Amino acid sequence: MSLPQLSLSAARHLHLYAQGLLKKPRRRAQPADILSAIQRMSLLQIDTINIVARSPYLVLFSRLGNYPAQWLDDALSQGQLMEYWAHEACFLPRTDFGLVRHRMLAPEKMGWKYKQEWMHQNAEEIEQLIAHIHDNGPVRSADFEHPRKGTSGWWEWKPHKRHLEGLFTSGKVMVVERRNFQRVYDLTHRVMPHWDDERDLLNQVAAEEVMLENSARSLGIFRGQWLADYYRLRQPALKPLLESWQSNQRVLRVEVERLGEMWLHADLFPLLPQAEDDKLTASHSAVLSPFDPVVWDRKRAEQLFDFTYRLECYTPAPKRQFGYFVLPLLHKGRLVGRMDAKMHRKTGVLEVIALYLEEGVKVSATLEKGLTTALNEFAVWQAARQITLARLPDGVFNGCRSGWEIDIA
Repeated sequence: MSLPQLSLSAARHLHLYAQGLLKKPRRRAQPADILSAIQRMSLLQIDTINIVARSPYLVLFSRLGNYPAQWLDDALSQGQLMEYWAHEACFLPRTDFGLVRHRMLAPEKMGWKYKQEWMHQNAEEIEQLIAHIHDNGPVRSADFEHPRKGTSGWWEWKPHKRHLEGLFTSGKVMVVERRNFQRVYDLTHRVMPHWDDERDLLNQVAAEEVMLENSARSLGIFRGQWLADYYRLRQPALKPLLESWQSNQRVLRVEVERLGEMWLHADLFPLLPQAEDDKLTASHSAVLSPFDPVVWDRKRAEQLFDFTYRLECYTPAPKRQFGYFVLPLLHKGRLVGRMDAKMHRKTGVLEVIALYLEEGVKVSATLEKGLTTALNEFAVWQAARQITLARLPDGVFNGCRSGWEIDIA
């Protein structure tokens, strides 16, 4: 029996559907959509860079449209979400606590995220910190002064910040809210009073099986080797795993133009006839975060979207090719370009320092309209009053060169 045949475009559309990025939102976002969007992605990566809106808020904006960023903070403080190491530091549904608990109980396996020697050397002070939280309630690292004022740099974190990070990784404390994006920690047994390790703990094998299935569902269509990166797992034995899923009708093999054999998750089976006929269309244009699940696996983004991407904020300025914090641009199922941007909050100006189109992307009225809409919506969401555009590709926004301003009023 021959495999279903899909074009590369159809495969991209299936993946974007799974991620909630195929169509423009049909209605205004509601607070409940925060949790729903994160459940759909499985994970929402956290990053603190705020040249434009911080990444987790932007990832949600790309899917939900204009929404108050406070809703994400509320979902955390209301107990719908938790934070832990997953792809990297991530928000994930609080109901997935059991998937990562085994990691908390073996923190020595977490590499640079946990320094066992530090925890042993400072055991007495750390016990005092735990007692302080027990008696006085949740804390931030900012609640404790650095013993050497004037020091800076992550390698000179004040001791209590390092203590809290160690307690977080080892599951002794959890993040219960963020204030000005700073973590607020409370004791895990108070956050999860009904959890019992003896009764509820999933072992590593069982937890990782669920993580892999979450990855497959959130990717929608995938190569086997793409699965492990989603939760930063070691590469599993793929053949028996996929054969088991296939026998249980959780996945279906398909043949994709240029990419060969891939797997389709059961949640997308109803869309397969449309995809085979190339009738699954994409209508969404959006600015994406560098830490969006669509692009966080750089190899996958290159294979599926022909989009070669690296984050250059850690690259010395003279060696950067595109800019400090470059945002991928999605248009109707393709990653058509990228832009280096900065939000000037005091003046209300979104500065597009440079905008680049991918090789082979043809400038058209449809493309220009899609990018204009995406940029305007992105700016409005950030309370910008103007957009300034500097370096532009030939033919884009014809007649509106360096210094063009769009009024947002």
